[in-house]
Amino acid sequence: MKVLFTSLEGSHFQLLAPLAWALRTAGHEVRAACVPGVVETVTRSGITAVPIESPPWYEALDAFHQEGIAHFGTADQDREPDREDTWEEQLGYESVIVPALNSRLNSDTMIDELVALARHWRPDLVIWETLCLAGPVAALTVGAAHARLVSGPELAMQLGTRRTFLRLAAEQEPEHREDPTAEWLDRTLERLGAEARFDESVLTGQWTVDTRPASLREELGIPTVPARYIPYNGQAVVPRWLREPPRRPRVCLTLGVSIDSSYGLWDLDSVLIGMLGALGELDVEVVAALSDRQRAHLPPLPDAVRVVDRVPMHDLLPTCAAVVHHGGYQTKATAEFHGVPQVLLTGWEWVTESMGAAYEEQGNLLSLPLREFTADRFRENVARVLTEPSFAANARRLRREIGEMPTPNEAVEEIERLTARFGKERRGA
Repeated sequence: MKVLFTSLEGSHFQLLAPLAWALRTAGHEVRAACVPGVVETVTRSGITAVPIESPPWYEALDAFHQEGIAHFGTADQDREPDREDTWEEQLGYESVIVPALNSRLNSDTMIDELVALARHWRPDLVIWETLCLAGPVAALTVGAAHARLVSGPELAMQLGTRRTFLRLAAEQEPEHREDPTAEWLDRTLERLGAEARFDESVLTGQWTVDTRPASLREELGIPTVPARYIPYNGQAVVPRWLREPPRRPRVCLTLGVSIDSSYGLWDLDSVLIGMLGALGELDVEVVAALSDRQRAHLPPLPDAVRVVDRVPMHDLLPTCAAVVHHGGYQTKATAEFHGVPQVLLTGWEWVTESMGAAYEEQGNLLSLPLREFTADRFRENVARVLTEPSFAANARRLRREIGEMPTPNEAVEEIERLTARFGKERRGA
């Protein structure tokens, strides 16, 4: 069969790549439709890329921060435990996220290009990633099956918020049940001449491919294909220093790139300097993988702190006693894959404090909200995950659970079955 992957950002495609190769080595034709800035990431993985036009991911995020971030906290973000959701807040969130983010990332031009590709290539299955709603639209337009490959924070945020919205909408009088997301996508499908109309599967996939272990998964109410997360960071070269065992416990500090767009909301320079200073007071070796933006204002650092631009996380983390990070799914999942205890920074727009609290229930990490950050508290959290045996024990337990999941190759047979089922339903056979 023909399988089309859709991706908006390079690190997101890296999450898709192991499954793309599993399908390829099972004999299927595979292509990845992606924005121009992701083409090189795709082709370096060995998968065939098809460029489609869309605003760069981080430009769209920056615009969202400027136009809609004030409303972001009203939806699935952190709130007092006894505060109830309101219809006005949820409708406000939906009304903002459609024009400010979803329809910007999935512009008419981008959707039209993807639909034209689908009409030309005729995929049997479209597998789409975070926020790439052009994927299911293209699939429905040509009668292909479609599945969403889900990760962590974005799933909890989007589906949790959506369920709350639908629950509150059902309580309204019919004439007041506005649904900006449904209206936008239904209008788009109609414009494209698709027989199908919007239903919730456009947001969830006809089924999901879920890389998370069962203990970290929500019940979605739709078919789910578990497929073990396989760490892949693109082309990588292991530096000489990483081939030598650390002389002291090694702690990795990484904030990814997506958190850079939060500089206008948080004084991240002060947070970063505070973290590095606190780590310098512990008897540890620190490897700080930081972006150009994050390194720009660093003071002189102790010899025990190594600052690097790029390092393969799947090679670095197995050498670490702990990792400090921003909650990016790949970093978190790679740490879980290797059984490394974690300290998680929360309270920025994609990783909420409530998510951090939920993650803590597994016992393999501690979360620290940015709004509560102090160097002393941060140092205490790192010291705890390094010295309290329960964190390492729970990290090993989670690693064993991940190791028992089906590999992407083992998931292919179920994906083939579901593609045949949903493709048959779409054809009315």
